[in-house]
Amino acid sequence: MTSMPSARPRASLVRVLDDLGATLLDLVHGDAERAGEIGGVVIHDPVDAPVLPRGALVLGVGVESPEQVVALLGDLGTARAAGLVLRAPVPATAEVRAASDRTGVAVLGLSRGAPWAHLAAVLRSLLAEGDVGVAGEESLGGLPSGDLFAVANAIASLLDAPITIEDRSSRVLAFSGRQDEADPSRVETILGRQVPERYARILNERGVFRDLHRTDRPVFISPAPDGNDAFSMPRVAIAVRAGDEVLGSIWAAVPGPLSEERTEAFCEAAKLVALHLLRVRAGADVQRRLRADLLGSALEGGAGAREALDRLGLAGQSLMVLGVDLAGHPSDLAEDSAGIAHERQRLSDAFALHLSAVHPRSAAALVGGVTFGLAPVTGAVDEGEERAARIADDFLDRVGERMRPVVAVGPVARDLAGLAHARTSVDRTLRVLREGRGERRAARLADVQVEALMLELRDMVAARGDRPTGSLARLLAYDRRHQSNLVETLAAWLDAFGDVTRAAQALYVHPNTFRYRLRRLAEVGEIDLDDPDQRFVAMLQLRVLTPSSGT
Repeated sequence: MTSMPSARPRASLVRVLDDLGATLLDLVHGDAERAGEIGGVVIHDPVDAPVLPRGALVLGVGVESPEQVVALLGDLGTARAAGLVLRAPVPATAEVRAASDRTGVAVLGLSRGAPWAHLAAVLRSLLAEGDVGVAGEESLGGLPSGDLFAVANAIASLLDAPITIEDRSSRVLAFSGRQDEADPSRVETILGRQVPERYARILNERGVFRDLHRTDRPVFISPAPDGNDAFSMPRVAIAVRAGDEVLGSIWAAVPGPLSEERTEAFCEAAKLVALHLLRVRAGADVQRRLRADLLGSALEGGAGAREALDRLGLAGQSLMVLGVDLAGHPSDLAEDSAGIAHERQRLSDAFALHLSAVHPRSAAALVGGVTFGLAPVTGAVDEGEERAARIADDFLDRVGERMRPVVAVGPVARDLAGLAHARTSVDRTLRVLREGRGERRAARLADVQVEALMLELRDMVAARGDRPTGSLARLLAYDRRHQSNLVETLAAWLDAFGDVTRAAQALYVHPNTFRYRLRRLAEVGEIDLDDPDQRFVAMLQLRVLTPSSGT
């Protein structure tokens, strides 16, 4: 049965049960209508309690005993949550039912075999529309634009068969009701949100995907038992196209070939699904740009900052501020601009997902090549920066080093002026992390303030066109004339705090050779290495004045 947008709120518990019921979720106890709109999907963490938006749908991972359920329902009732999802079979004791009635929190059961991560992904895709406050609601073919679950239900009604809409990689994007009428392979596909590999291999060997991509007409697929009669029901599939590009496919579990009328209806449905898939793709790009614009306006702290924060749902709160980028010198990052942009977007998406799991009302977007994240402070404001640092460390642990991420933690922003200051701190910290020679991947400005000052001093010196003078100028000139490495020797000795053995190892030379070079650079540069002031001047010039500036 197709859900119409005017019938009930788009992000409602009734809507979720209509679309996912009988396959993924079952209402164990409570009133779905009473729950109203869902404010977000949150995973329960007994150690570090997450912040719950009003009307939250909470995933009770690992909550099993009736006592745990009753206690959690009490907390969720106080937070005015909409529902609690537990792994089936749910311990629906009299105490659990009474707690559900008392708190108004509905209790739902997740089918065994369905991964929690897949449920969270499906729920967030159902609830994502309007996340940034887009005014109005468009429709395509009389159905909410981009609402693939409503489209799947409509096609199921036309064909009188359970439907899945899949992408090119056979991942399930949406599905209709009545999936229990299909065979076990369909149920397994829904639970895993992916056509199982053994069935995909059978279909590929039979040339089904080849035929599907070669025609714009439906393809009939006979059953292919795998020994357990799991794939025992015929399928009719059709490719979803936008011009020459195949966007995905629609699969119907049917008792036999379609009639001529239903075949034509299936072809028309494929065209409609193509429009919706394109709308989903375009909508994601629009929302991404909108979020980036709002976040950029908020961080600048200008006249539109307050309105931007309000549209992001972050107004009137103390905010944690983080910045994420790729490690590397700006010249290195510019070598492959298209590839770097793609890597930055992937990193941005990963961080946005991580931050939303920590706090459902957070906001993250790519602004000027840097992904900025804002999240309300939970608990004491004075501990906000420490919590932001833990978020940064957790994110780096999860993504690993392959993407070369670095994370800057800004001070807590208590107001608009504080937000602009936090953005500046993040920018300064990120620059040090990007160009740093150490292994540090996350930092606060206090951790790298001296390095940040040195980089800014280097900028000022470069802008004025200052050149090396004194000892460093003499050493640079000598190295150019004689192809020697006295400047490199001086830098290694200073970095090693005068430890000749360590400095020699850094340059892969014998300590005696290094001592000779050290005596030679003292003579040529006319520098007294025992004088702390002269050592400081040399170190400062090496840090601030690049060798090329002396040419």
